[in-house]
Parts: sequence; C-alpha cells; structure tokens
Amino acid sequence: MRAQFFSQICLPALYMATIAYCIFATATPIEAASAEQINIEVDAVLDDFIKEIKGGKRFLQRAQGVLVFPSVIKAGFFLGGEYGEGALRINNKTVEYYNTAGASVGLQMGAQSKSIVLVFLKKQALKNFRNSDGWEAGVDGSVALVKWGVGEDLSTTDIQEPIAGFVFNNQGLMFNLTLEGAKFTKIVR
Repeated sequence: MRAQFFSQICLPALYMATIAYCIFATATPIEAASAEQINIEVDAVLDDFIKEIKGGKRFLQRAQGVLVFPSVIKAGFFLGGEYGEGALRINNKTVEYYNTAGASVGLQMGAQSKSIVLVFLKKQALKNFRNSDGWEAGVDGSVALVKWGVGEDLSTTDIQEPIAGFVFNNQGLMFNLTLEGAKFTKIVR
C-alpha cells in the first residue's frame, strides 16, 4: 500500500516540483536590469498609460508617487512564481528601485508578462510603503485595482483607497486580477 501511494502520489508530485524549479531557475534573469534600462522601460509604460487611459495624465498629476514595473514575468507548472523590477517616481523623478515577487500553487502552466502601475494617492500610504522592509499588498496596505467603463475619464473617478493599481498586458488594461500577496522590496541599482 505504501509503495503504491509513493509511486502514484509522491513521485508525480516530486516530478512536477522538479520541473517547476527548473522553469524558475532558467527563467530568472541572469543579469539584473540597470537603472538606466529600468528608467527607459518605466518611461515607456507611463507614456502608454497616458495614451491608453482617458484622463490618465491628470490622474497621475494627483499622485504622491507612482511605482511602475514595466515587465513582471509570471511562469509556472502547477507551482508558479512571478518577478519584476521597477522604479518609484515622485514628481516625475526616480527616487528608488524595487522588485516584486510572488508565488502561487494551483492549476497553471506557461508564462506571461504584465506591467504594473501603483499610484499612491495619499502621502501616508507612500510614507508607509517607503519605510517598510518588504511591503506586501493586502497585508501592509490595500490596493484598489481600478476598473471603469470605456469612455470614462479616469481623472474624474473617485478612488477611496490610498493606492490605486493598474495591470496591463500586451492587449491593454487587464481586469479581474489581484495584487494580494505580491511583495515589493527595495533594491539598489
């Protein structure tokens, strides 16, 4: 009975865990992005944000700070993970660099890339974020993933949460996602 349990349950689980580990070991960047490269990519994401979202420019002008991750790669085979590097901008100037990382378990296979823009609307939320040693969405602060209708002007949207989040893929703004559990950590570039 034990041998059957081991061969039917444990070996396949170990096999899948090994495959997932190999995916992540080879998917991690060998060389981290430079500060210059991160800034170029952040500029491009913010330009797209302003072009794609009506009222986006005025909305960003209200921000106390904007944290942008140009490319967060998510990959998995039952076990999943994601990683990306970005920059925190205050008054349109990069002040710090961060990475985001997360893990997940469940039915998943493949890889995808997304961009994340977090807009800090309240000074205290930005201060708490900057003073943290590894900030986790949903634990250390609440992030409202913004949804609105086509044609609406974002600058007129009344967002009550201190942090607004936007997630994009190559087709545009993504809905029905969560940032809960995503961890953001300051890095040196």
